[in-house]
Amino acid sequence: MSVTHYQDILAQQFENESVKGVSGRVLIGKKEGASNFCMRLFEVAAGGNSPRHSHEWEHEIFVHQGSGQVLWGEEWKLIRAGSAIFIPGGMAHQIKNTGAEPLVFICLIPAGPPEL
Repeated sequence: MSVTHYQDILAQQFENESVKGVSGRVLIGKKEGASNFCMRLFEVAAGGNSPRHSHEWEHEIFVHQGSGQVLWGEEWKLIRAGSAIFIPGGMAHQIKNTGAEPLVFICLIPAGPPEL
């Protein structure tokens, strides 16, 4: 069993031509002995965005705080605190913060792909 507070986990910052204002933390992963899933927490600053990308594995996302949009294939959908998002493997996706406060979400992926 593992119990920790997310703020005690060092955040990795992401910033380049396709990513703006994103930090991520692995909450539960290989290090904690998780063999099936990886749970991550991402924070996207106001005006920030993740890269547009796709990969073979699915995502399950729960928005904890803030508001924004998720690119789901070719369509932008509004998201806000409480939104649950399923992104199937192979689908192009991107998340952007369109609000004034940080957009905070939990993202689950299967074990195997890079954790961050």
